[in-house]
Amino acid sequence: MAITQAMCTSFKEELLEGTHDLDGHTLKLALFTSSATLGASTTAYSTTNESSGTGYTAGGATIANVAVASSGTTAYVDFDDVSFTSATITDAAGALIYNSSASNKAIAVIDFGSKKSVSSGTLTVTLPAASATTALIRLT
Repeated sequence: MAITQAMCTSFKEELLEGTHDLDGHTLKLALFTSSATLGASTTAYSTTNESSGTGYTAGGATIANVAVASSGTTAYVDFDDVSFTSATITDAAGALIYNSSASNKAIAVIDFGSKKSVSSGTLTVTLPAASATTALIRLT
């Protein structure tokens, strides 16, 4: 089992089909354990091997302040980091960003590189800075 960081292949197709309205739909970030298998072939959010614990609800958290922007010839998506407060989570190895407004369709997989945990504290998923060269979601 592995979590492989990727833009989901289905998302690329669905984006061209007009399925996703990134700054109009509700995007969520869910945490997954090291037992999860997530990557480019992931098509939708599922509770299988999702992290659990105090301060974490199945389905994860809504991503705030989603905005589409551009610089030069590159369009990208900007959004806030996601925090789980007053949390006790022992195995968060990665995350899935998905569109809960569009049948929980997968957008991107994030690999944390190692298991993350928190005990009665805040676990923050820091997303890359929004720019034409660093944004997590960008079209060049």
